[in-house]
Amino acid sequence: MHAYTASRISLPSHPAQPSLPTAFDSGPLQPVSFFSAGSEIYAQGEKAGAFYQVEFGAVRVYRLFADGRRQISAFHLAGETFGFEADATHHFFAEAINSTGVRVFRRIAGADMSHQLLPLALKGLTRAQEHLLVLGRQNAVERVAAFLVDMVERQGGLRQVELPMSRADIGDYLGLTIETVSRVFTRLKEKGVIRLLNLRCVEIVKHDALQNMSE
Repeated sequence: MHAYTASRISLPSHPAQPSLPTAFDSGPLQPVSFFSAGSEIYAQGEKAGAFYQVEFGAVRVYRLFADGRRQISAFHLAGETFGFEADATHHFFAEAINSTGVRVFRRIAGADMSHQLLPLALKGLTRAQEHLLVLGRQNAVERVAAFLVDMVERQGGLRQVELPMSRADIGDYLGLTIETVSRVFTRLKEKGVIRLLNLRCVEIVKHDALQNMSE
């Protein structure tokens, strides 16, 4: 299975994000668990029963195929929750991309949380559907543009977007090779649509043009 081992330390507690269901945060607030870059948060096949919230850093959720290939299904940034399952088993791996702090919210035994879980389940379904639409596009430029537009929206519409994930991660998320992802970034730079400040920071110069490319 997966070779990484989680490394955790407790960090000072602070109030949870208000978007979390009260059925998860009505008990004592749990300390933040620290995961070093590349360490596993949970594995495919492990018992589920908790929600996870990214306090800082970033998380990738993925599945490994029998031939060793990896398909990333989602990235989660600070303030976002993940780990929701329809049953009692995790169907994907979750792994810290960089130094990441995660707070765990356990379900309350015997509590009826269907009304509270429904909004989170629907939000996750919507994001999964949007990802499928991106993967269904034939053009690599459209896929990368859609990815960048999504990252802009999730980071508050900032002109400079942080990309904690590697080009290989982006490729495994978009169904592209790392070489194709790099070529598209270079092409967008040459067209003046983006400016590459460094490997993990992109400045969006022409947002409207990027938006048009993603549609």
